[in-house]
Amino acid sequence: VLTDRGLDAALSSIASRCTAPVKVSVDLDERPAQAIEGIAYFTVSELLQNISKHAQARNASVEVWRTSDRLLIQVTDDGRGGARLDRGTGMAGLAERLGAVDGLFVLDSPEGGPTTVTVEVPWRDRATA
Repeated sequence: VLTDRGLDAALSSIASRCTAPVKVSVDLDERPAQAIEGIAYFTVSELLQNISKHAQARNASVEVWRTSDRLLIQVTDDGRGGARLDRGTGMAGLAERLGAVDGLFVLDSPEGGPTTVTVEVPWRDRATA
């Protein structure tokens, strides 16, 4: 789905498998380079799996948009919170992988919720990448 139809369709597809209803909003005028699209898809997929496994959320959202030179992703849930980078390998692994491509991973998850993860990765045009 990602290759043929892009991030909006692909993220909507994985969101449909989350245990909480997920609102997906992708606001992109064009598709990023395949590598950037893949990173975004993988990141959201992992975050939605974490919501399904740990958050006990009733609702979640995924927003994707572009600034001039960055692709931004924000995943939010209304679950129990308490996610941390220093527990286990899931969130820390995502942060490390994103850091390797000059990305940024910001986790805000107080005990009791909600949890918001904001991700930034460099924008690369599909045509020139």
